[in-house]
Amino acid sequence: MLIAAGLLRARPHTALSGLLLLTGIVIAAGTPKPSGRRWDKPAETGRLAGLRAKAAERIDRTFRDDAPLARALLIADQKQIPPAIRDTFAASGLVHMLSISGLHVAIIAAAMELLFQAARLPRREAQAAALLATAMYVALIGAPAPALRSAVMLGTAMISRLAQRPTSPWASLALGAFAPLFNPRTMLDLGYQLSVLGMAALIAGGTLARRLTGGRLAGWKVRVARDLLISITACVVTAPLVSWTFGRLSIVAPLANLVAGPVIAVAQPMLFLALALSAFGGAGRFFADAVHPLLEAFVAIASFGASLPGAVVSVAPGLLTALLACLVAGSVIVACVSRFPSGPALVAAGAVAAMVVVPDLKLHRGEVEMHVLDVGQGDAILLRTDRGNWILVDAGPAWKGGDAGRSTVLPYLQRRGGALRAFILSHPHTDHVGGARTVLDALRPPVYWDAGFAGGSDAYIASLNATGERQIRWARVHPGDSLRIDGLHFGFLAPDSTWTAGLTDPNLASTIAMVRFGAVRFLLVGDAEVEEEDWLVARYGEELMADVLKVAHHGSSTSTSKPFIRAVRPRVAVISVGDRNRYGHPSREVMEDLMRAGAAVMRTDQSGTVVVRTNGKDIEIDSEGQRWRLPARSYAR
Repeated sequence: MLIAAGLLRARPHTALSGLLLLTGIVIAAGTPKPSGRRWDKPAETGRLAGLRAKAAERIDRTFRDDAPLARALLIADQKQIPPAIRDTFAASGLVHMLSISGLHVAIIAAAMELLFQAARLPRREAQAAALLATAMYVALIGAPAPALRSAVMLGTAMISRLAQRPTSPWASLALGAFAPLFNPRTMLDLGYQLSVLGMAALIAGGTLARRLTGGRLAGWKVRVARDLLISITACVVTAPLVSWTFGRLSIVAPLANLVAGPVIAVAQPMLFLALALSAFGGAGRFFADAVHPLLEAFVAIASFGASLPGAVVSVAPGLLTALLACLVAGSVIVACVSRFPSGPALVAAGAVAAMVVVPDLKLHRGEVEMHVLDVGQGDAILLRTDRGNWILVDAGPAWKGGDAGRSTVLPYLQRRGGALRAFILSHPHTDHVGGARTVLDALRPPVYWDAGFAGGSDAYIASLNATGERQIRWARVHPGDSLRIDGLHFGFLAPDSTWTAGLTDPNLASTIAMVRFGAVRFLLVGDAEVEEEDWLVARYGEELMADVLKVAHHGSSTSTSKPFIRAVRPRVAVISVGDRNRYGHPSREVMEDLMRAGAAVMRTDQSGTVVVRTNGKDIEIDSEGQRWRLPARSYAR
């Protein structure tokens, strides 16, 4: 008997609105037994998600062109921020300010308290009213973990003042960081991690600043020195997490935070008022227009910081380096608050020395993995062999000032170790080849496989130029070609040169590959349209059957036809697609057809990077911190 258990929930505001999805799935063979396990609840309940969606709609109407930035600063929704802007903030060390956090909530609470005091409320009543207003705001935006942490800490501080009882800031932080007790998956949320680490750094940095500046400086010099020390401490403490996540470390972050802090302190209350008054139309737009210059200044500070020479360095810590960096961060916190800081300071220095001289630790379990990276509206797929080497299929999009190769693919590869043994391009559209030049320059794989479709984007031409400059062998894909890297067999099914001769659309000439490891098959189809799918079905028939399908063209209605699905019969279908993309991908009809065929459908816009791994017998899907296994299909030989 096959047993399936999970959480059934609606997925609002997607191409599947009105459908139910089963998440947190565990599938196993056997007889059901009571285990007493309570399945994790989703991060947001339906009611909170509905409030957040309504707030998002009001923000879009009120802020217009500033809506993407306002969404990030008000409701922790960064998905509409262009990749170029996100890269700019990461390079300047201000990326943590792009999302509602404890800092933003504390600013709003302080502004509300001043407002109520200006309305002649007594101080205690003003504090209580401000706390209530802040709690309502946190609920309105869906109660994200960082905002909830700040609200709990503010409430603890207010209760302590009313009771005239002192409380430790560390105790308040412990209470505020309670969210994982109710939803363990919160621990995997980057916003929550940065919020808790940032608050710990602020407490420690404040203690250090008081110790070093007390009685030595006066006036504005004290404030600047303290803010700079706190900013440096925060950057050091959060550096391991930022490096691990973004693959870069900003050198100008302390100064950029020092300059941007006052701008956000003024802008955040105005953003809140614009949202609060958005129901009254003109009043909300008045504050939205008034805050526009501040948002422009905020972006300008990030742009200036990112443009400075040496502002950012690329880093790719492995597991051992990351663990040592965490030891450094913890030791810095202890040294800042300790009466005897020499001991933890020596530990931090020793960990830094070990990071320099000790070889990094790269772990791999001897399985084959397919990593469908979250690169927005584009494709970048990494296949890891059983010996830890890599094959890259497509390299994501490019944009003005950056590309997915630099921002996502390179850090992801370098962090995990292993050589890039081949680059394979499905077709020459920029959303697939945009990051290729960056990856080829940095990693220099021995071979570049390409369908060789005439013409192409500037990014495609740049990638071809890199093959000559870096002495990378270029090979044209033909049906029947194959390569074997370690235990992984990579067989090309298309395109056929006769088929592509009269085509004008590169999508129709996509590279199609069947990847095999043991009894498990992965079918990669680029952006193939229905016409190429029909050609594949006519030529290969049931030979197309695969356990895992990388869905074509981001789930477009022009691909993944019913006859093609019947031929492939996928057990898992993965769609690489950008959140709220302007094309409306993925198609609702395609999603429904895949589900009716029995496929578990994963989307990068909802789940982030999706990892499918196999030992050649079973399939394990890893998404949003959840894992489940499926047995491989038995293929007729």
